[in-house]
Amino acid sequence: MSDKPAAAVSSEGDRPAKVLSPEAQRALAEAAERRAREAEAAAAQPPEKGGPAGAEPTRFGDWERKGIAVDF
Repeated sequence: MSDKPAAAVSSEGDRPAKVLSPEAQRALAEAAERRAREAEAAAAQPPEKGGPAGAEPTRFGDWERKGIAVDF
């Protein structure tokens, strides 16, 4: 690893790229690895039978049955 911080690629041509510290680069790499592991673990799970359609309701703090939302 070099002592120079790497510059992030800017999506806008007229704007200078943001310079990331080595700590920020390491944190981004660790987060990407963690998301990849979580995606692999989710793909390995069998599909739920009889569960709610759509997004996981417990993730958003409520559960909806027959049009009535109940907070946990």
